[in-house]
Amino acid sequence: MSRLEDALALIRRGTAEIIQDDELVKKLESGRPLRIKAGFDPTAPDLHLGHTVLINKLRQFQQLGHEVLFLIGDFTGMIGDPTGKSATRPPLTREDVMANAATYQEQVFKILDPARTTVVFNSEWMGKLGAADMIRLAGQYTVARMLERDDFSKRYRSEQPIAIHEFLYPLVQGYDSVALKADVELGGTDQKFNLLMGRTLQKQAGQDPQVCITVPILEGLDGVQKMSKSLGNYIGVSDLPGEMYRKLISMPDQLVWRYFELLSSLDMVEIDVLRREAEQSGDPREAKRLLAEEMVARFHGEEAARQAPHSAGNQIALGDIPEEVPEVVLVLDSGEESLPIAAVLRLAGLVKNSAAARDLLERGVVYVDGSPCGSDLRLARGQAPVIQAGKKQIARVRLD
Repeated sequence: MSRLEDALALIRRGTAEIIQDDELVKKLESGRPLRIKAGFDPTAPDLHLGHTVLINKLRQFQQLGHEVLFLIGDFTGMIGDPTGKSATRPPLTREDVMANAATYQEQVFKILDPARTTVVFNSEWMGKLGAADMIRLAGQYTVARMLERDDFSKRYRSEQPIAIHEFLYPLVQGYDSVALKADVELGGTDQKFNLLMGRTLQKQAGQDPQVCITVPILEGLDGVQKMSKSLGNYIGVSDLPGEMYRKLISMPDQLVWRYFELLSSLDMVEIDVLRREAEQSGDPREAKRLLAEEMVARFHGEEAARQAPHSAGNQIALGDIPEEVPEVVLVLDSGEESLPIAAVLRLAGLVKNSAAARDLLERGVVYVDGSPCGSDLRLARGQAPVIQAGKKQIARVRLD
């Protein structure tokens, strides 16, 4: 195959829809680095493997020499994406949004190449728009067209309230593409309406409209509903190696090949070989093991992947330090010489959030190098203690 055909095969792998395919070919044929946009509203503090389906596709564009615009929706996050919602979402505070955004930036570079990634916040341009500009933006779309959107239509027919600010959300997401002059925008299949809004507003602004690429929504470990922390069927990017390994090993058999296609870096030829071997043996456990090791290595390193089978699901008595402990490295910001223990617990993925860290510390079940610690403890750059958060979570946390 030609270089263009190879690029198209990589981009098309695991995609749901490309709008328009011929436009994508034309943009690739131009030979210039394309501006690839994807937006993430920081509505929760952690990413899970469902989010990484999209991030993996961004990484593929980087491998082809293009620039990724990783947009953190600090402005849209305070509106609340109405996609798939049957009721108006409660708005987040500015503090919530920025705290969650910080964790996104830490986690996303476990996949993306920082040298080919530009992190942008849509408050940079949306915060500068005055009331008159917002009215002009709202005037570029009609209520009738908004009600063509499935979730709005269902809520309208069932007489569920739709707040005016929810109509602004797709307009703001579309305007992001104008502000960034995006060549391509990626999103889940549930984001199609919002992605197409970008094409519409770019045309009205006299820009070449972006190509829209949608990727499938990854099912969670129940094999039915989409992966979600609120449903408890998720695998978190910050899950400890043993926990991540255990979850992947125990996934339903029918999910294995879909997870391989959407999450693995193996090419489809290698995946087909694994599939045939599993079908011949009637046992997909070896394939699950390979996928689990690949995911743990991606987010925690090769050594953690080797040790993960030994730590998966094990409970450890408080104060006991096993021989094999997974390691997590925290990189401190320039000028930062120490972190409070609560922050270390959260950033190392030993707890879900700051509230959980405070709870464990108050209950006296956080141990550092085998001894209980208080909430006033600070760990300094260069330290690498073994930290336990309850009986299941343990890791050597190295502060660099």
